Amino acid sequence: MAIQTHAEAHEIACRLLDNIETVVHGKREQITLVVAALVCGGHVLLEDVPGTAKTVLARAIAQSIDGAQASRIQCTPDLQPTDVTGLSIFNQRERDFEFRPGPVFANVVLVDEINRAMPKTQSALLEAMAEQQVTVDGVTRTLVEPFLVMATQNPIEYEGTFPLPEAQLDRFFVRTTLGYPDAEDENRIVDEQLGGHPLTRLEAAVDVADIATMSAAVREVFVHEAVARWVVDLVRATRSLEMVAIGSSVRGSLALNRAARAWATLNGRRYVTPEDVERLFVPVLMHRLLFRPSFVAEIRDRGWEAASQEVQLRCLDQAPKPGFDIDLDVPAAAV
Repeated sequence: MAIQTHAEAHEIACRLLDNIETVVHGKREQITLVVAALVCGGHVLLEDVPGTAKTVLARAIAQSIDGAQASRIQCTPDLQPTDVTGLSIFNQRERDFEFRPGPVFANVVLVDEINRAMPKTQSALLEAMAEQQVTVDGVTRTLVEPFLVMATQNPIEYEGTFPLPEAQLDRFFVRTTLGYPDAEDENRIVDEQLGGHPLTRLEAAVDVADIATMSAAVREVFVHEAVARWVVDLVRATRSLEMVAIGSSVRGSLALNRAARAWATLNGRRYVTPEDVERLFVPVLMHRLLFRPSFVAEIRDRGWEAASQEVQLRCLDQAPKPGFDIDLDVPAAAV
């Protein structure tokens, strides 16, 4: 049964990824990261310059899932918490208050330019992202499943913005960038949009039940004990680096383990390899670290990618990759 579930999950994943890639070209790896967050019940922070298809990716995911509801929150300094969660309004006919749900009550919630919202409004998302529920007027309401928050922010414009606090960043499952397409893909995008945006023609490829199938398959993925311990050792290594003021929390260990399982599933495997963990180190852990001011200056000078590689290499020095062929120790049932 588990093998059948995994095979079905991989087939569903391929359909979903292929469908999204018809409108977001040349970004298969980044799309896979976002889908991994979706099936793990996590959330995504997309940080990139304008015009790199961040909003298109969010809309493409929502349109690719039949029965999924999508909403958008355009963050501005005057956005209030109730504009996100909803509020109770007095119904004169019923002579009672009734709750009007906000845009957070959807399957895929695009929070555009999240760092332009006031801190109190950003905090309105904390409970929703961490516990998949919101509390308004003392009443707790459960959000729908699947639930994915995709937040975007522009890393080059800081005027009028409010940096995300560490507590908020820690609730994002992965942080990634899309980047500009290559020349071939950019030419393809221009040609396609001469006749209108391809999103208008995008049809659903999976349904909500298919997402649940993939989530179930992720939970069945085999993680060797040595790899599981290595994940914890890597996260603990972030807490002892001299350039880090505060390392990753235990939430980072949980996220890295779950992300590796999802990555294996989406790539057609029922077991996690050390390479999966190594590939996911930066998108899963880097945004959870609070760096010392001197290293923050280095990040600005050298760039996020170079700084991330240095942090990863130093953690690998302290917690070396397991020194054996993991494939040899995978149970036969997981192959």
